[in-house]
Amino acid sequence: MAAHPRAVAAPCKIFSYLSALIAKSCLGMATNITFHPGSVASEERAQLLQQRGITIWFTGLSASGKSTIACALEQHLLHLHKFTYRLDGDNIRFGLNKDLGFDEKSRNENIRRIGEVSKLFADACCITLTAFISPYRTDRAVARELHEKAGLAFIEVFVDAPLHVVEQRDPKGLYKKARGGEIKDFTGISAPYEAPENPEIHIKTDECDVKEAVARITEYLSQKGFI
Repeated sequence: MAAHPRAVAAPCKIFSYLSALIAKSCLGMATNITFHPGSVASEERAQLLQQRGITIWFTGLSASGKSTIACALEQHLLHLHKFTYRLDGDNIRFGLNKDLGFDEKSRNENIRRIGEVSKLFADACCITLTAFISPYRTDRAVARELHEKAGLAFIEVFVDAPLHVVEQRDPKGLYKKARGGEIKDFTGISAPYEAPENPEIHIKTDECDVKEAVARITEYLSQKGFI
């Protein structure tokens, strides 16, 4: 069954709300606020939309294949009539997080915001795909904890490719620039990447293609009852 039109419009509304919220936070942390719960229970929303929300968190080096797999998976799930939305550098760094740089503090805040956004999407019963390097285990653990405390599923997908392979791919020429000193704090070259220790799914993109990766993730979602 196709997702309800109102559900499909949810991402735009969530982005608008979060952009305003973060803009206000730049002026100082709000203290005189009280949380007001809505009138729609999670169970009611899931029943009406006929799916449960989940965040699928893709992590890996630049050029490992995160966004490529996430794009293909998004299309595949939508063709299965599942309410799905992808978050990546193109729709986050150019909007919600355009005020952040690439130093460690900014990277931490970048992932914190993405964790909060993906949690809201998952709460709206969306199958949320996040494709970010997210290099630090602590930050990814915080994102997972946000979901678990809210009773939402979180699946970490390690998109794994050796450094020499991603440097050969280098579609945007970023590794070459990093090696030449033109880009500072570049993950894998001048900044660390902490690989997941126990990801739910581990995909080695130097050993499988996009179609196989999508099939493996889809099979996992089916086995766990998400689709």
